[in-house]
Amino acid sequence: QVQLVESGGGLEQPGGSLRLSCAASRIIFSIYRMGWYRQAPGKQRELVAVISSGGNTNYADSVKGRFTISRDNAKNTVYLQMNSLKPEDTAVYYCNAYFAVRDYHYWGQGTQVTVSS
Repeated sequence: QVQLVESGGGLEQPGGSLRLSCAASRIIFSIYRMGWYRQAPGKQRELVAVISSGGNTNYADSVKGRFTISRDNAKNTVYLQMNSLKPEDTAVYYCNAYFAVRDYHYWGQGTQVTVSS
């Protein structure tokens, strides 16, 4: 069974930084598009950033210039470096693996990020 395990969430002050990690197992990691999504209380889940198997990236407008997604195929891990955090970044962050050819979607269990002074 595919597993995506997120880590790195927590409480941070506005302007601070956090780094999320998502370790994948039981998938051919390198062929999957990997992404981070988030869901704030009372809101729909939204895309934060994605990185293709080839390393191309795409970001939500709200995080451009502050967040950076990266992947390490040797470690089957995707990262989200979050800088200049704002209170509106508070949400549960979910890791996603997507293989378009077979329309396979896998999700992690989520990690809470809270930005507050």
